[in-house]
Amino acid sequence: MKLLGNIKTVLTLAMLLLALPGFAGEQPIMDAGAIDVKAAGELFKKPGYSPYASRNFPIRVFWGDSHVHTGWSVDAGAFGCNLGPEEAVRFALGEEVVSAHGEHVKLSRPLDWIVVSDHSDGAGVIQELIAQNPEMMADPTLKRWSDMIRAGGEEGVKASLELIGAQANDKVPPQVKDKRLAKSVWQRNTQIMEKYNDPGRFTTLIGYEWTSNAGGGNNLHRNVIYRGGKAEADQMIPMTTFDSENPEDLWKWMQTYEDKTGGYLLAIPHNGNLSNGRMFAVETFAGKPLTRNWAETRAKWEPLYEATQIKGDGEAHPFLSPDDEFADYETWDKGNLILRPKTEDMLQYEYARQGLKLGLQLEKKLGVNPFKFGMIGSTDTHTGLATAEEENFYGKHSGVEPSAHRWEDVVLKWENTKIMGWEMAASGYAGVWAKENTREALWDAMKRKEVYATTGPRMIVRFFGGWDYTTGDALSRLPAEAGYAKGVPMGGDMRQAPKGKSPTFLVAALKDPIGANLDRVQIIKGWLDKKGTLQEKVYDVVWGDAKTRRPGKNGKLPPVGNTVDVKNAVWTNTIGDPELITVWKDPDFDPSVSAFYYARVIEIPTPRWTAYDAKRYGVKMPADVRMVTQERAYTSPIWYTP
Repeated sequence: MKLLGNIKTVLTLAMLLLALPGFAGEQPIMDAGAIDVKAAGELFKKPGYSPYASRNFPIRVFWGDSHVHTGWSVDAGAFGCNLGPEEAVRFALGEEVVSAHGEHVKLSRPLDWIVVSDHSDGAGVIQELIAQNPEMMADPTLKRWSDMIRAGGEEGVKASLELIGAQANDKVPPQVKDKRLAKSVWQRNTQIMEKYNDPGRFTTLIGYEWTSNAGGGNNLHRNVIYRGGKAEADQMIPMTTFDSENPEDLWKWMQTYEDKTGGYLLAIPHNGNLSNGRMFAVETFAGKPLTRNWAETRAKWEPLYEATQIKGDGEAHPFLSPDDEFADYETWDKGNLILRPKTEDMLQYEYARQGLKLGLQLEKKLGVNPFKFGMIGSTDTHTGLATAEEENFYGKHSGVEPSAHRWEDVVLKWENTKIMGWEMAASGYAGVWAKENTREALWDAMKRKEVYATTGPRMIVRFFGGWDYTTGDALSRLPAEAGYAKGVPMGGDMRQAPKGKSPTFLVAALKDPIGANLDRVQIIKGWLDKKGTLQEKVYDVVWGDAKTRRPGKNGKLPPVGNTVDVKNAVWTNTIGDPELITVWKDPDFDPSVSAFYYARVIEIPTPRWTAYDAKRYGVKMPADVRMVTQERAYTSPIWYTP
């Protein structure tokens, strides 16, 4: 009994050190190792019989979309979106709404939170053009755009593309930059967010998108997320790229906001795949060498990266990861945001996995890792509808909402290069491990990177790293207890390895309750070897149908199989497993080199949204149109630093 008591004491102390983020109260969580003295006392309470009572760590994942545009965004409105922030929030809440094309639409299940992130550049301008505001009609370009948007259809799409091009090249008429209009629109937005924010039930995080298209379409966009409410947010109108296209100026603006209001902000970059090599560049925006201060500043303001969305998946690229059979997933790599062509040497600065590796290299040089980010998914919808399910996908913008021909419509075009409608990805969502569904708790979880991305399914994923996990920990129905007690969760840090030990990881995945079984769980490792060369390796750590499925002589796990009936857009859960859990030890660990690890969970094959369209509209699509997909999740990494 004495031994048992000692073990409980050790576990309690471990939980004190590793689970304290949940006690931050009104202070944002900046460091997973920060100790709250008041909270410490709570942890020393004697445990009772119920394993579910008084748990001091996140026990639920909250699903949301941090990237939703409505008709208040210039481009979305020009494409024909007539839904505003209120309709977007109601839709996320699970209500049935009517799309821009008159379709009744509803989510399969409500979300838990949302960020309506309309573009700060020209917010509300489209409504003024549609209303033919006399001040705007005085400008011939705005008058022409007004006529095109009011005509709708292809003319509206053309107007939107012209607007995007003008913004990218800083050639918009001055009326679009009117700060009076910007202030009015922002205050109406925050009022709507306050109206629907319901702590404990549904959260509206205030936010906007800062839309830098540096150099003519090089995507350096960031979504800015507020921790607080309207009273703080209204004190400064959002920054626009009319003020600056330099992310460093956005960081300065964020610092000014925090100093003035006492509030807190973070920024989430997205679509490095459309940046033509600038998202994870190893030089400043102005082309100067990076400094330690620059690295510290980026790491402070940008703790997350949006790794998957409608405009392509950004986790990995087959050119960069040729040995990764799952790297070529929903790849958009033809050019930047206006499809100015890219070259292969740009790819290394565009994708999340390579960015994480570059971060290790820069940390060695600068002493700080500027690319130490967690990963989320979100849609970047411009319909006001946060749809990421294949069978319920409403497209990138209102010009490509469901129809018999949207698969062959042009989404982007530059000279002879096109991205067609069928290339849109029905992706993604963000899973946030938080103690409660409030602005503060969700934002704090984002800040500490205890989040993960999915391409749409709501699979539950846990990922912990430590030195002492055992196979017995994978047998528990409450893996988080051992996870937090013995190590750190996704987004955490592991320091100097105990002598003679290699890192162990506890990973668990449970299928979406109404979705597909799981094919496998992989752990992706990236490291900087002793020669200073960046390396990566993908490990299959646990998989479905394990009794009959074994790695081959080449070490590769054979495919799980495919039950998809493309003609009828159906599949069966007769392959794969509904849940996968294991403890894995790194067999190639070198305690002297820095590394990161993250989990990737792969579903069995299921029908892609194009298969549902083909079935529902009775159309035949060419052979190059993908009809089958393998949805997935990416956790935030766990870093090892010697």
